[in-house]
Amino acid sequence: MIKKCVLLLGLAATLGVNAQKRDIDPFKKGSVMVFWGWNNSVYSKSDIHFKGDGYDFQLNNVVAHDRQTKFDWGVYFKPNSITIPQVNYRITYFPKDNLGITLGMDHMKYVMDQNQSVDFKGYINNPEYAELVHNGKVDLSDARLLTFEHTDGLNYINIGAQKYHNILNKKNIDLFLSYGAGIGALLPKSNVKLMGNERSDRFHLAGFGADVRGAISLVAIRHVVIQVEGKLGYINMPDIKTTLNNKPDKASQDFVYGEVDLGIGYTFNTKKYN
Repeated sequence: MIKKCVLLLGLAATLGVNAQKRDIDPFKKGSVMVFWGWNNSVYSKSDIHFKGDGYDFQLNNVVAHDRQTKFDWGVYFKPNSITIPQVNYRITYFPKDNLGITLGMDHMKYVMDQNQSVDFKGYINNPEYAELVHNGKVDLSDARLLTFEHTDGLNYINIGAQKYHNILNKKNIDLFLSYGAGIGALLPKSNVKLMGNERSDRFHLAGFGADVRGAISLVAIRHVVIQVEGKLGYINMPDIKTTLNNKPDKASQDFVYGEVDLGIGYTFNTKKYN
């Protein structure tokens, strides 16, 4: 009888500890996480189609890269300059334990490589720029035909869902793996100069995107979150503004991208250790 009582007391204590651990889960139901981080991205080659008064052409297999700002404490952490680098910011609500619904923005940058020669298909009526095309190719290093960037930036406003799995649970440290997906809209500020037109540099709702995502999250003292996340996504922008003064000129492109971001977050509405 004494042995049975001891076993029952031990089982009750174990269940109590487990219940307490569930109760202080950093990603429990009702929790909120805010997050700020920085990203680097890579882009697939893209066909870019330009259309306007006197021209209709496509540049095939255009190469582009991102442009992360060189690290400087004054740029990365001063309130008036923190959005200059490629950044991510988001807020996540947990309607269920370890299930997060996220609203965020990925502020990426997309810069067409100037030093490249690409296939050209279509026509340009203006002879000054038509003469830049030779044997179905155009050398973009001249820069007279085109400079093309989304540098302020390639803004992906997205909503997503992530499922978190705890793989390490210590007194003051937790480690989580998560996976999920997201969809959203592209609101780039495209910096384009096309065939001598005045440079277009303005925000415009240009298209949509979707992604799958996975992350490793280290949670210290149940509140501070250090997270590394990877994304694989697709972007389609059929309405990129290329000129000013509300002209009908526009460009369109779609491409696949990969993104890695690193940042820090904070969870609240969770219980602290006693």
